[in-house]
Amino acid sequence: MSDRTTIGVGMVGYAFMGRVHSQAWRSVGAFFDLPLAPRMAVLSGRSKERTEAAAAQLGWDDVETDWRELVKRDDVQIVDICTPGDSHAEIAIAALQAGKHVLCEKPLANTVAEAEAMVAAAAAAPGKSMVAFNYRRVPAIALARRYVEEGRIGEIRHVRAAYLQDWIVDPEFPLVWRLQKDKAGAGALGDIGSHIVDAAQFITGQNVVGVSALTETFIKDRPLAAESAGLGATGSSARGTVTVDDAALFIGRLSGGAVASFEATRFAYGRKNAMRIEINGSRGSLAFDFEAMNELWYSADGGGFERILVTEPDHPYVGAWWPPGHGLGYEHTFTHEIKDFLEAVATGADPTPSFADGLRVQRVLEAVERSAAEGSRYTDVED
Repeated sequence: MSDRTTIGVGMVGYAFMGRVHSQAWRSVGAFFDLPLAPRMAVLSGRSKERTEAAAAQLGWDDVETDWRELVKRDDVQIVDICTPGDSHAEIAIAALQAGKHVLCEKPLANTVAEAEAMVAAAAAAPGKSMVAFNYRRVPAIALARRYVEEGRIGEIRHVRAAYLQDWIVDPEFPLVWRLQKDKAGAGALGDIGSHIVDAAQFITGQNVVGVSALTETFIKDRPLAAESAGLGATGSSARGTVTVDDAALFIGRLSGGAVASFEATRFAYGRKNAMRIEINGSRGSLAFDFEAMNELWYSADGGGFERILVTEPDHPYVGAWWPPGHGLGYEHTFTHEIKDFLEAVATGADPTPSFADGLRVQRVLEAVERSAAEGSRYTDVED
């Protein structure tokens, strides 16, 4: 990597997403032949002691306790945002206006208005920007998109997508930030529902144009969080109100005429990270489940499903890793997204998914919330 141009990275946030992004920044240059060599320059967090400990563990050179100072630094050319959604817009807009490239975790923002402001800032800025829908970089999902583009399943007729987790089924699990609307924007809908909306649009090449929805909050109040880290937390004796959805279900229509169903819940006992999508077309079908992430199931011309082990060198991203049959994991999806982002920055290309793609997902989420609030009325998604 010594003969490559070095580019400085500053990351805001060091919890769950910060850890996986750090791993990706550390490993990307060891497996992909990149035009840029990322240097993990600065990590930002509110607590100096905790940020310094995280920086030492995760491999960052320096720390800041104010993200505004990170954005100003000359040794930072890329700002990676791994904070709760309530701060995405402010950080991203400031970084773009400072001439930085920006990678921002999903969902892009907490509201459509915030996302629109981020898109406008990105359009006016010299730097590149991308929203981190990492599941696009699962090799099996990228292969599914390739099959659709090649016409292997014909005209798309049905899409059914679900994201099932069980991490808050315990009614005494604490009221962490993901369960507070002012910080998270939405519950299961925004946290995991955004992923299946983006995946459906990515694989099919079509947009969700209208929805009819239901949302539900099963546990109305929880212990306030005394301590939290990643998806774990300990509670206190005081309690607070859950202000987001626990589950969201909606049907919809795609821009190409297909019908679709979506389900996002964090109350599916036994399901840890079952992100599933099935596409049915006029000539065949594709099916995927992240809990078996190295497999894509394909049915063609009326036959049964064939299991494709997505570990061959000609499959998306896989050639940089291990021999055939040696599977990849969750963390590799982030390495792939950073690889694609760095290549776009180096070549001047527009990275995808763009902030405009993130806004498109945000508009679907907003239509779902409006539909659910109005008795499941069919609601058009704004252009």
